[in-house]
Amino acid sequence: MKAIGGIHPNYNKFTSKSKIEVAPSPKLVILPLSQHIGAPCEPLVNVGDTVKVGQKIAEAKAFVSAPIHSSISGTVKKIEDMPHPVLGKCKAIIIESDGKIDWDPTIKQRDNPMSLDKEELKNMIKEAGIVGMGGATFPTHVKLSPPKEKPINILILNGAECEPYLTCDHKLMIEKCTEIIKGALIIKKILDVQKVVIGVEDNKENAILVLREKIEEMNADIKVIALPTSYPQGAEKTLIYTVTGKVVPAGGLPMDVGAVVQNVSTAKAVYDAVYESKPLIERVVTVTGAVNDRKNLLVKIGTPVKQIIEFCGGYSGAASKLISGGPMMGIAQCTEDIPVLKGSSGILVLAKQPEAEEFDCIRCGKCVEACPMQLMPTTIAQYAEKDMIEKADEYNAADCIECGCCSYVCPSKIPLVQKIKIAKNQILADRKKK
Repeated sequence: MKAIGGIHPNYNKFTSKSKIEVAPSPKLVILPLSQHIGAPCEPLVNVGDTVKVGQKIAEAKAFVSAPIHSSISGTVKKIEDMPHPVLGKCKAIIIESDGKIDWDPTIKQRDNPMSLDKEELKNMIKEAGIVGMGGATFPTHVKLSPPKEKPINILILNGAECEPYLTCDHKLMIEKCTEIIKGALIIKKILDVQKVVIGVEDNKENAILVLREKIEEMNADIKVIALPTSYPQGAEKTLIYTVTGKVVPAGGLPMDVGAVVQNVSTAKAVYDAVYESKPLIERVVTVTGAVNDRKNLLVKIGTPVKQIIEFCGGYSGAASKLISGGPMMGIAQCTEDIPVLKGSSGILVLAKQPEAEEFDCIRCGKCVEACPMQLMPTTIAQYAEKDMIEKADEYNAADCIECGCCSYVCPSKIPLVQKIKIAKNQILADRKKK
């Protein structure tokens, strides 16, 4: 099916041919206790404690949460509020490296893990602290626990990577395709589904080819689908519609149409957890834009962004804005002292651009045409501006996926998505109170 709405921005995939490099091990890591949707973790360590690589240092006390592990070996120096790329500030565990790579003794390869039952596999994923690595950071074990009244009939692995500039998933599909496929088979067993699809945008022909060849070699019952290149093709509900033709209902979840979507990087993390008993302590990050040496890097979780930019040769002369993520859905930062999190797919530096002057809406309807959720962005934004939150709710503001298509196409340069987010946050807060 052709995706609803969407746009075709300049993709600027400068690092699409850059192999994944291993970033230097940091001298210090900052590990926020909130790196996922849901309840924050509670520390298991104290200041002065010695920790090893892969050791659990913070426990999830709620079902919708995920534990956190140390990405280096060293000493706990502080537990205090630190800059956070999404929350602004958050309590974090700061660990200073001892210069060694001293692994927790519980981390070792497992023999024949596919012989284990579904609950054992799911518990391994939970204990490894795996979350959605496409940016949403929803705890993976929760997603793999649908209620019995909502049976799952298709697993979709998201390899679309439609966000401009980012290529971390693209390179992972090429360089770690075996691990991704094995991770998909683990998830397939847990969900007890027959149909598994990997969706990859058709501008990544080499990834499609490599995956298909490896699937045939492994005799795995998985299909690779070439998706039309369009933003936001990788948005969960858009991807489900493109692959299955089914529409997730307003306010609903993918499980309502019998689907579960997992990012390809998440599938790789599942492989690491089950086959290697390795928790989520590192991830591939695209570092691009106005830096001197653009790269795809395998980075330890908690590494300060400042150190990563220095490794990439520092800023080029025109640098003016630092974004965690991509240009469409990423979040602009006020400091480079933020750490890489489990959901950090990109570090983007943008060159200085002239300020866009905002004009009145001309009622052209371009935002409505571009919206993949079939909303009326300009109407919702106007209600948000006037603090008419109940009216914004009537127009389904909470269904906005914050993709930014509306702002991108607006000829009046109205920051529509930012205004809609204000209404959406208020609506969700009010619902939580009720």
